[in-house]
Amino acid sequence: MNKTTPELTPVVAKSRTHQETPATAERTRATEVKLRRADKILEVAFADGARFHLPAELLRVESPSAEVRGHGSQQKRLIAGRKFVGILGIEAVGHYAIRIRFDDLHDTGLYTWAYLRELGEKQDELFANYVAALTSAGLTREP
Repeated sequence: MNKTTPELTPVVAKSRTHQETPATAERTRATEVKLRRADKILEVAFADGARFHLPAELLRVESPSAEVRGHGSQQKRLIAGRKFVGILGIEAVGHYAIRIRFDDLHDTGLYTWAYLRELGEKQDELFANYVAALTSAGLTREP
């Protein structure tokens, strides 16, 4: 990763994982990842031209880590109080994922290109479901 400015950190993916078909790999191949620290946004561009602006809060509460996901399909943990969470940095993991270091010190999830694409495509739905789940549980986004 080369820092171009203190606010912008690009990461480029160059290959695909062995589990993807060529068509899927092309669709999920990230060509650029920019961290916009001040805006608390991760911008991800894909080979097919799609580009998503993912808020740090969404990335944090939808972390693919065992802490958030649990160890089974019904064990997802609801994470409250992350409205103002920021991203300290990102680190390339091979050519297929990044690790995100959040300012609440969470850094254990690996965000594959396919997962980042999914988050981008479903971010409105995911965020609405997150807010509804917080409300239902009597929790808030506020720290």
